Amino acid sequence: KALQVGSVWRADRPQKGRFRQFVQCDIDILGDATNQAEIELILATTTALKKICPDNSFEVRVNDRKLLRAMAVYSGFPEEDIDKVFITVDKMDKIGLDGVAEELAKEGYAKESIDKYLGLFKGVEEAGNGIDGICYIAKTLEGFLEEDVEKNLLEIINSVNAAKQADFKLVFDPTLVRGMSYYTGTIFEIAMPELGAACGGGGRYDKMVGKFTGQDVPACGFSIGFERIVMLLMERGFQIPQIGTKKALLIEKNMPAEGMMKVLKQAEEDLKNG
Repeated sequence: KALQVGSVWRADRPQKGRFRQFVQCDIDILGDATNQAEIELILATTTALKKICPDNSFEVRVNDRKLLRAMAVYSGFPEEDIDKVFITVDKMDKIGLDGVAEELAKEGYAKESIDKYLGLFKGVEEAGNGIDGICYIAKTLEGFLEEDVEKNLLEIINSVNAAKQADFKLVFDPTLVRGMSYYTGTIFEIAMPELGAACGGGGRYDKMVGKFTGQDVPACGFSIGFERIVMLLMERGFQIPQIGTKKALLIEKNMPAEGMMKVLKQAEEDLKNG
């Protein structure tokens, strides 16, 4: 397990709360191929976020890159074009189903494939964005979807809901893509209505470490965007806590034990009173 806070850079167009250079707070778990890593990361991140922003509501959206791929293959999109299709689907929250259909048509894909593909999203919406939605999509994609994907997502949702300390909603979102192509399995994102965007996200990236070391190592991570959280707090009138009056207690050289105990007792009392 590793916790890191540091600067990172993005190639996307900067906008409100989305800077070219920004500070990211990461938690990563290496060496655990089970979904216990995802469960622990979601619980840790949401607990921290709720303590930082106790008055803000948010939801965690989950999906799986294997499921995204199976949906595209099932619908008849060429294997080599799947990443391009994902880029269009990633705009779903901004341009809607009709906008995605229009962009896919402009790219020259068959109407039959587009209709079949978008029908899957509609089916999940009708079934619900929880366990029923996952069961629907897994049954529909039978023969295309790896068997462990449904079990993995259901275990994550059930386990997090049973153990979570923070008050948030955990939902299945088949439109969630997380643009990074290095994700290999579960992906997740924190959506916060007040922000109008995600304030954190991550997923499983089992093949990345192996590209640098030559040995595959299971890996999963979750991160929170520091600037976005600060922006939220500032908009709510957050004030940085001020440090109280400083006090120094002096200990004389060779002070007798009785005097030392008196100073320690005074120090303890001062700390207790803030």
